[in-house]
Amino acid sequence: MVMHAVIRTGGKQYRVAEGDVLRVEKLDAEPGSTIELSDVLLISDGDDVQIGTPLLNGKAVSAEVQTHARRDKIEVVKFKRRKKYRRAHGHRQHYTQLKITSIPGA
Repeated sequence: MVMHAVIRTGGKQYRVAEGDVLRVEKLDAEPGSTIELSDVLLISDGDDVQIGTPLLNGKAVSAEVQTHARRDKIEVVKFKRRKKYRRAHGHRQHYTQLKITSIPGA
């Protein structure tokens, strides 16, 4: 079995394993630097599972910051029929791309 963890960042939860690349809400870190994600909710290594209440104290997942960018544009449209009311605008969310380098031992 592959060791994996559930982490929380940017108001979302992610299931990660070593070597995974994921896009999270923008973090304040330089590309190429290493960060510690300390909001670890669960660590699993096969049958050995540690579950936090709600967090595991003293555990942190290490990740390398690869890049900062913006997601694809989404179109936001408001429309009311028969009232000549139309509003449209777009939005591109900033994100940080991380590569998980290590998960603490279970």
